[in-house]
Amino acid sequence: MSKKSSTFARFFAFIAKNVLIENNNKIYNTMSKICQITGKKAMGGCNVSHSKRHTKRSFDVNLFRRKFYWVEQDVWIELNVSAAGLRTINKIGLDNALKQAAEKGYLN
Repeated sequence: MSKKSSTFARFFAFIAKNVLIENNNKIYNTMSKICQITGKKAMGGCNVSHSKRHTKRSFDVNLFRRKFYWVEQDVWIELNVSAAGLRTINKIGLDNALKQAAEKGYLN
């Protein structure tokens, strides 16, 4: 296999992993660590040692895969939700949280 075709194959394998899955009322992206309610995602930063040496690192989101019963649609849905997203759902309700997330483009 040539180098160009292997790069091409790896690119399409990467694209195939990142497709949105909507089977069985599951709405989630298979790869990204992004909250579907708040849109929070990993931040970049540095570890700083005692000698002030900086090395790159990422600060991941406190993310959970949770099932919710959506009363208005009478279905169970599964979402990737951060801790802040869970608090948002508890505060304003699942239906309003999903509407806000869809308006902001966090849900597809």
